Amino acid sequence: MRSSNPLHEPAAHLPDGVKMPMLGFGTWQISGEQCRRAVATALGAGYRHLDTAAMYRNEAEVGQALVDSGLPREDVFITTKLLPADAARAREALDDSLAVLNVPSVDLYLIHSPPEEGGPGIWEQLLAAREEGLARAVGVSNYSIEEVDELIEATGVAPAVNQVRWAPSVHDPVFLAESAERGVVVEGYSPFRSSDLEDQTLGAIADAHDVTPAQVVLRWHLHHDIVVIPKSVTPRRIRANADIFGFSLTADEVARIDALAG
Repeated sequence: MRSSNPLHEPAAHLPDGVKMPMLGFGTWQISGEQCRRAVATALGAGYRHLDTAAMYRNEAEVGQALVDSGLPREDVFITTKLLPADAARAREALDDSLAVLNVPSVDLYLIHSPPEEGGPGIWEQLLAAREEGLARAVGVSNYSIEEVDELIEATGVAPAVNQVRWAPSVHDPVFLAESAERGVVVEGYSPFRSSDLEDQTLGAIADAHDVTPAQVVLRWHLHHDIVVIPKSVTPRRIRANADIFGFSLTADEVARIDALAG
């Protein structure tokens, strides 16, 4: 089972000494009381990284679950994202999110998707918010390498994180290598939505370790130093998704999973 001390689990190292737990709990398409219960279950299972967004309209429930847990704020890494419609008022939008989350700052603030125009200016607003202490780290989501480079060229500062859809079926070693060259941590969302959990390769590897194919997919992300944020509202699955630190994949197993890329 998972270590009783989440602080012993692996973390990605972001600028300024910020540590981001490699396993997080995603909340996309979960709302209301269902979201609050799911986040409470996740925190009880040992997750110490929560991912939300203004677009999800569940920041209040995520914040309430954190309060109800009794955990110190500094023990839980919180990510939220800028609503695309609010791109021109990124700084004010972050204030709105902080008020709804009921926290003084977040650990990571992301531009949810590339804007049609004005990307560098929006990025400068996030950098200013970081300097004000409203976000410990800032980054982007759904950006290409070219779009990341536009921000770097304009400001000289690379996003700490790029959150993108990731799974064995869409594995892209070139994207990983180019992100690493720029010092950008890759964070994968929808690890199961983009995976065939009935695949024979995943099943055989899961059987070899006495785990589930879903656990294999999550562990595979970690072997590639990809932060991963699985989502579920089922307590049993939430706990199972957290229990991925008791086994490791061999180099051959990782290569077989890599080969599932279309």
